[in-house]
Amino acid sequence: MRIGLIGTGRIGTFHAETLIGLPAVTRVVLHDALERQAHDLAAKLGAEHAADLDGLLASGPDAVVIAAPTAAHADLVRAAAAAGVPVFCEKPIAGTLADTRALLAELDSTGVPLQVGFQRRFDAGYTALRDAVAAGELGWLHTIRACTADPAPPPAGYLPASGGIFRDCAVHDFDIVRWVTGREVVEVSATGSNRGEPYFTAAGDVDTAVTVLTLDDDTLVTCTATRYNGAGYDVRMEVAGSAGTLATGLDPHAPLRFTAGGPQPATVSHDGFLSRFRDAYVAELTAFTEVAAGTRPSPCTGDDALAALLVAEAADLSCRTGRPVRVEEAGR
Repeated sequence: MRIGLIGTGRIGTFHAETLIGLPAVTRVVLHDALERQAHDLAAKLGAEHAADLDGLLASGPDAVVIAAPTAAHADLVRAAAAAGVPVFCEKPIAGTLADTRALLAELDSTGVPLQVGFQRRFDAGYTALRDAVAAGELGWLHTIRACTADPAPPPAGYLPASGGIFRDCAVHDFDIVRWVTGREVVEVSATGSNRGEPYFTAAGDVDTAVTVLTLDDDTLVTCTATRYNGAGYDVRMEVAGSAGTLATGLDPHAPLRFTAGGPQPATVSHDGFLSRFRDAYVAELTAFTEVAAGTRPSPCTGDDALAALLVAEAADLSCRTGRPVRVEEAGR
């Protein structure tokens, strides 16, 4: 299978290295707006290089992976779909809610499969949570606690195009809550604060946020997100039900300290999402090769991405207005 990869930054480079090692992949063609960057990575990995997008699509790829900057996602997805090529795209697939809906409508008319990059769906711990919930092992759910904590804030220049903490960061929690529980979010209450760099306030964003979700079966969910967790990258989820509680993310690398009597602290904390979810990213792209081969449906569709985005939109509106927001209101 021949895979075209667009974008050779940090996540694109990781995806390129992963694709090179997948048994189903025989050739990888790299393209980036920074042509020299793509050329050098291709030379390093023994991949091919396309000077422009037309050249990449003309090379006859069986599928395309998009890891370019967010602002380019929608146009790149359209170009791949127009060529009839299955697409994997990192989130978000478009910059706004309206653009996302328009893009999905266009894709529906082409029949080209789309897989969106929510890698937590491929993490062994989250998969175990989902299986336990589906099997009824925890009884009926009453409380879920989700956490995403970055070790250090992004640069100021990243914020204007990020969409804010709810769309950029907490959206991963919103997606995985839907996936683990099989339920939909109906109402959102969110708040945020800024105690770090002033550029968050200047960008109309917050550096720390708490979101309370009400699911369609009245399960309550708290999602916390922060850009400041100096101890290390911390992503966890705890699912509590009438018959038991199960958690993921409390491995030996979790950046936590415990009081007397607790487990031993981590010796080496996760430094970021690539180390925390390395295996999940490999499983995610392996699944995409199966989607591209037509042997399985997309495990994370455009509709899934839209549903998570709607929760993020509701959270942003709630944070700005100081009131609970129904997800259906945010989608109008």
